[in-house]
Amino acid sequence: MTTTKTFTYSHTIGFLAATGRGFTNPVDLAINSEGVIYVLNRAGPETTVRLPSKRVTMCNLDEEWFGDFGTGGQGDGEFWWPSSIAIDSQDRVYVADEALQRITIFDSEGKFLDKWGSKGSADGQFEYPSCIAFDADDNLWLTESYNHRVQKFTKGGEFVAAWGQRGSGPGQFEGPWGIALTDSEDVYISDWGNDRIQRYTTDGVLVEEFGALSEGDAVHRPAGLTVDGEGNIYVADWGNERVKVLGPDGSLIATLRGESVDSKWAADYFAVNPEEGQLRSEAALFPDLDPPVRRNREISAGVEGFFWGPSAVKLDGEGRLYVADTLRHRLQVYQVN
Repeated sequence: MTTTKTFTYSHTIGFLAATGRGFTNPVDLAINSEGVIYVLNRAGPETTVRLPSKRVTMCNLDEEWFGDFGTGGQGDGEFWWPSSIAIDSQDRVYVADEALQRITIFDSEGKFLDKWGSKGSADGQFEYPSCIAFDADDNLWLTESYNHRVQKFTKGGEFVAAWGQRGSGPGQFEGPWGIALTDSEDVYISDWGNDRIQRYTTDGVLVEEFGALSEGDAVHRPAGLTVDGEGNIYVADWGNERVKVLGPDGSLIATLRGESVDSKWAADYFAVNPEEGQLRSEAALFPDLDPPVRRNREISAGVEGFFWGPSAVKLDGEGRLYVADTLRHRLQVYQVN
């Protein structure tokens, strides 16, 4: 049965800002029970000037800014290579850090609570955790890009299970990135290096894999992903600079390229910085880059409205899709019907 979905661009949240009301390379986001959006800013190379930009920004759908927390560093509540963010049933915020090999826990207002994790390949250790997600029982699942596996923990950090090994065969991974869990106890993994999505039971049994749909439609270096209540899969198709929506059987439903216009925050900034606003109004933000044939990344870099380095996708309870448009320092929001 073919699923029919429509996707209508709603608006954009954010623009480039090193601190305060804006984002710096947002790589992931999570939404709590009150509708607060927590945006994880990776912020590029670890230089002194960039360290304050490694933070979590709090806002909502209407672009109200509630502040931020965290900074670059290696102390409690600090980040070095923040990679993923998730929220438990009590609205506590969990952040994975690839460099520090740990999970850091905050309350809903950003107060540091705890941390756990250590580097290694033994059960319960990890190396370069790339994505985290909670299941319905508040267990924390994570993917590891260097150990090429999936692990399951209690939210307090107690090891429960692990599976996976490096390779390209069934049940193997090459730098797994995104992970999503469903109420029907399916586990979906973006197998980044193998250009495919794999679906497992929560016991680690491979159910199916897909990705090479047809020529021109295959996922390439898939990053974050999420699954709706009907089993449709939303993939940040990082290598293709797109978001792809797949049906439960892996068939392609839709491809989104990005349609962004300025956010409220950007408009406010240009209103008080008219010279920059004037330069922007004169710039060719939507050039015709089709002829000759160009690489997807080159096109995305040149067309302002397109996704550029999409890293994460999330759904809220009102049928809205949020895309972390990492290299454009923003979120693009779509209504899904």
